[in-house]
Amino acid sequence: MRAPLMKYAFAKYAVAGALALSLAAGGAVVAQAALTQNPAEVRAGDYALESSHGKITWSVSHFGLSTYTGQFVNVKAELKLDPANPSASTLTATVPLTDVAPNDDRLKAHLQTADFFDTANHPTATFVSRSVTVDPSDPNEATVVGDLTLRGVTKPVTIEVEFNAAGSVMGAYKAGFDGEATIKRSDFGINYALPAVSDEVKLHIEGEFVIKS
Repeated sequence: MRAPLMKYAFAKYAVAGALALSLAAGGAVVAQAALTQNPAEVRAGDYALESSHGKITWSVSHFGLSTYTGQFVNVKAELKLDPANPSASTLTATVPLTDVAPNDDRLKAHLQTADFFDTANHPTATFVSRSVTVDPSDPNEATVVGDLTLRGVTKPVTIEVEFNAAGSVMGAYKAGFDGEATIKRSDFGINYALPAVSDEVKLHIEGEFVIKS
């Protein structure tokens, strides 16, 4: 068989095989729009966090022996995005403190008490942005400054945000971001086990936001 015929036959059988696998999986071949990593190309509008793809991972030093991590899930957030004028963008978030996942049932129960979150009186934490500043050297990075309210105490917090990508995914237009922040828990009246368990709490934030308008 000549080389062109061989290439044609290989391509033909490869496509047929892909279709067969798709049908066998009960799915269909769906065209996927290309994502953009250029923030200027992202659609302006109001977005809501897709909670199944949004979480906050926290970490603390445990007696200097290890770094202990856990997560907050079921976070709700609203993003008003204006790529043409990023400083006009806003972010608000609500974190249900009862939905903390430290991978230890006893610790999860302890975190609900007055030693830590005191969820009987303060079931949620909230964040409201005050400013968004894009890094002049890298348009994919921005600094978001806002007010974090935890246990009834409000303090300024700075989040370093990185834009990942945006585009149509599974029938919805989404924009994805990562963020990093560090807070001192003593600022919010959480002093239990200091300094054996570190005062500084590092936060890693991940979110996929779905456009609403």
